[in-house]
Amino acid sequence: MEAFAIKLNNVADSYYGFVVAVLTYVKNKESRLEVVESFMNNNPSALSSDILEFISEQDDFYEDAAYAHADAV
Repeated sequence: MEAFAIKLNNVADSYYGFVVAVLTYVKNKESRLEVVESFMNNNPSALSSDILEFISEQDDFYEDAAYAHADAV
């Protein structure tokens, strides 16, 4: 995971929130890491927005969502 974090930090417009968000997404499933890393390898000039857009289009993107309950508001 450390090598992947370095790769995220090397994205041209990388920023802390981007790195944390992507690491949080991929840590829950090994397959996510493989898919995102493959996307980055195939698109070496991808910017953070390209990578985040790719992630948001994945079928399992909303599996980890924290939904607010109506009674919690």
